[in-house]
Amino acid sequence: MSDWKVKRFWTSAQVEKLDDGFAVNLDGRPVKTPAKARLVAPTETMAREIAQEWDAQEEVVNPATMPFTRSANAAIDKVSVQHAEVAGMLAAYGDSDLLCYRADGPQSLVDRQAELWDPLLDWAERDLGARLHPVVGVMHAPQNDAALKTLSDQTHAFTAFELAAFHDLVGLSGSLILGFAAARDHMPVLDLWTLSRLDELWQQEQWGVDEEAEETAKVKEAEFLHAKRFFDASQV
Repeated sequence: MSDWKVKRFWTSAQVEKLDDGFAVNLDGRPVKTPAKARLVAPTETMAREIAQEWDAQEEVVNPATMPFTRSANAAIDKVSVQHAEVAGMLAAYGDSDLLCYRADGPQSLVDRQAELWDPLLDWAERDLGARLHPVVGVMHAPQNDAALKTLSDQTHAFTAFELAAFHDLVGLSGSLILGFAAARDHMPVLDLWTLSRLDELWQQEQWGVDEEAEETAKVKEAEFLHAKRFFDASQV
């Protein structure tokens, strides 16, 4: 295994306005994605976030500390070239949305799911125009085709950069509706993340905290919060 790493070779990162967006340069040389495309962000806000990440690097580049750069690379190299496939994959979550699969007991969990998840399904009907219906148990129960098409059309309408963020909002939460709620600022993003963990948090109340599982959840929480920041930055 090679231990070769990119060493810092630049003095400063700059943002350059182009006709199609905002590029990031290192001492005047354009930053490239892994696929060798020029890294051009749709907004100055995003470009400045990326530039700050490059400026924060010290002797050796550490990609783990560059979430905006990684997300932009994914938007350019992956999502933009297979937009329909990615949108279709995410829209499919609507047919098996986390919020729709309910416990048959104990009653305290059943009640909590209804209290906290039902309002989000009501919001989706009101604001997204799609009514999804909860079912008891884990066996798949198809949702209404018209509702799924409505959600799919809105998913496909995202730009590549929005869709790259939406991918994580949906994938990490397990819910297309929670992803839309985050994208549309329906609730504070941290509250939405907590709602995605309702079952886990209920289990913790009964049996205590699994430290290893909680550490994993913290990593995912940070990724979810970043995805929301990246989504917002793609629009400002």
